[in-house]
Amino acid sequence: MSLKKINTVLTAAFVLFILWFGMEFILSPETTAPTFGLPTWPSGDGGGFLIIKGIRDVVLALVLGVLLVTGHRRALGWVLLVEAFAAYGDMTTVLAHHGSVATALGVHGLTATVMVVNGLLMLRETREVAAAPATPGATPVLQR
Repeated sequence: MSLKKINTVLTAAFVLFILWFGMEFILSPETTAPTFGLPTWPSGDGGGFLIIKGIRDVVLALVLGVLLVTGHRRALGWVLLVEAFAAYGDMTTVLAHHGSVATALGVHGLTATVMVVNGLLMLRETREVAAAPATPGATPVLQR
């Protein structure tokens, strides 16, 4: 299987997973929240922040999806690297608030790390095209 195909499948899986998880937080935060890894349900009106988290996840997924569908693979690699910080942030939040270490590392940390690997592989895949010298008189081709 080619590197391009592996990157495409992995990125598509991220898009679907993040989109699904985000929609779960929007549509059913009370049943989805315990899977996040924090030990307690937010008090007062704090449940609204779970919906905000869901909206954030949907937006992150849509950005990846748009870049994947439009073929902007180099930008997609960079965005995967940047978006991994959201998952590392989730991991840190769970750990800092005495949540489940297994969920923090096994869900959020692993997701972030695989996103970094996917982003680096995507940049490696596109590096050769981006670094190729232009042939004199040739029409430039945009890398997607």
